[in-house]
Amino acid sequence: MAESKPTPQSTFTGPVIVDPITRIEGHLRIMVEVENGKIKDAWSSSQLFRGLEIILKGRDPRDAQHFTQRACGVCTYVHALASTRCVDNAVKVNIPANARMMRNLVMAAQYLHDHIVHFYHLHALDWVDVTNALKADPQKAAKLAANIAPSRPGNSAESLKAVQDRLKAFVETGQLGIFTNAYFLGGHAAYYLPPEVDLIATAHYLEALHLQVKAARCMAVFGGKNPHTQFTIVGGCTNYDAMTPDRIAEFTALWKETKKFVDEVYIPDLLAVAGFYKDWGGIGGTTNFMSFGEFPTNVQDTAKYMESCYFPAGVMMNRDLKKIDKVDLKAITEHVKYSWYKGDQPHHPYEGVTDPQYTKLDDKERYSWMKAPRYNGKAMEVGPLARVLIAYAKGHKETKGLVDTVLKKLSIPATALFSTLGRTAARGIETAIIAEKMDGWIKEYAANIKKGDTNLAAKWEMPAEAEGVGLVDAPRGALSHWIKIKDKKIDNFQLVVPSTWNLGPRCAAGAVSPVEEALIGTPIADPKRPVEILRTVHAFDPCIACGVHVIEPETNEVLKFRIR
Repeated sequence: MAESKPTPQSTFTGPVIVDPITRIEGHLRIMVEVENGKIKDAWSSSQLFRGLEIILKGRDPRDAQHFTQRACGVCTYVHALASTRCVDNAVKVNIPANARMMRNLVMAAQYLHDHIVHFYHLHALDWVDVTNALKADPQKAAKLAANIAPSRPGNSAESLKAVQDRLKAFVETGQLGIFTNAYFLGGHAAYYLPPEVDLIATAHYLEALHLQVKAARCMAVFGGKNPHTQFTIVGGCTNYDAMTPDRIAEFTALWKETKKFVDEVYIPDLLAVAGFYKDWGGIGGTTNFMSFGEFPTNVQDTAKYMESCYFPAGVMMNRDLKKIDKVDLKAITEHVKYSWYKGDQPHHPYEGVTDPQYTKLDDKERYSWMKAPRYNGKAMEVGPLARVLIAYAKGHKETKGLVDTVLKKLSIPATALFSTLGRTAARGIETAIIAEKMDGWIKEYAANIKKGDTNLAAKWEMPAEAEGVGLVDAPRGALSHWIKIKDKKIDNFQLVVPSTWNLGPRCAAGAVSPVEEALIGTPIADPKRPVEILRTVHAFDPCIACGVHVIEPETNEVLKFRIR
């Protein structure tokens, strides 16, 4: 196993601002105060107003999914599903088994796509120095790759040399494209992978650009299209073509190809890179964790839903791996005291208010468009690490087995999971578990159709007044949509999304959010290139909203245009 170095630390004292955080969905600004080379305090600020709650008021509840999935350009389906489950819950319809399984299979494909893209294209460059790969010996890299992933035949010295040659030609043009302004350019003390590992990871970064399309196509086969799937309706699904043998075979073939990449490339790469950065098993941790659970077998009501999920629901407080409580949805509130909204009182989502009131960019009293969700007044991390920790603590067989294997291979204790390294590892662990589990789920779905069940949608009636909640544990974490219906129209609709749980501002009590907590104590080697901030922020996989920025490549100035 590789020897891990201690993360270097400067003697810098002063403020550091990263704005915008790149390689995320949306616009996020991180401000920190550094003291003697370590972050002393942090503020997370979302710079985009969403306002979907205002747009939805007065509309037909069935239309909510078409609007809410436009909140994002990546995880569109999860919002469609949350909105659909929300109205399902309000009108009290029990969807057919085929619809439940079809929804779950598309969600599984979403996990595979989302996590592969995150590891390689949104997070890898925080750890991998692409230019350092030019110093690698392809023969040594091939031997190392054979040791890391013996079942992978494509890592020959010739193929790695070809990648190195392409990379060299690319760098020599001076047109670095997506690598322009990368923190590793010119060398950086916080990057310390051997050149051969940098070369292997770079080769797989490029390969993953093609592979991730397979998982996205997988979603489209059953979802009608992707992004912005069109197959969910209140009461079930509409894609009857997805019940034919041809479409099931197409979905299966794409899943198999994706699973092969996960097993032979993603997981070995994760272990190889993590082996050199084991010190990050002590950086970037948080305290409390929550999961709504996902992949339900019973969707009749929220309590049965959470109890039936393959990934278990639960709440863990104070990192206590011996105690997991049930989720109490009444304990959720959203705070706005430090946000750009009117008022300062927290509300349960059913009573939620979205009334914007912007002050100014540098206002530390109100500094984000995000609200601050809390559970019994506490900040909760949601997402892959929360799901894996809760599943591990509850003895979930597949999760416990794979987590223990990873801990043993990296020679780190379970306490190292409470970290940036643990957060990134958890994403890979659950990807491998879902990819394996999909085999049985596809066969169960095909068998149910083969025995003659072709029911895909249930009948229901819109009540004059009702309320409902739709829970989804999306790849990025616990997502909930809340609706109040009056006169058969949307009277109030609130979205409580994973990124507000993880990346929101301080709450009414002044307590920091999970990402603010995770950043405090982080060492900074170079305050002008604070890659350590990106490592922890990217580990949460922020997803805020679609935004467009034009940046001058030489100065990093954000350009503004006025259209007359």
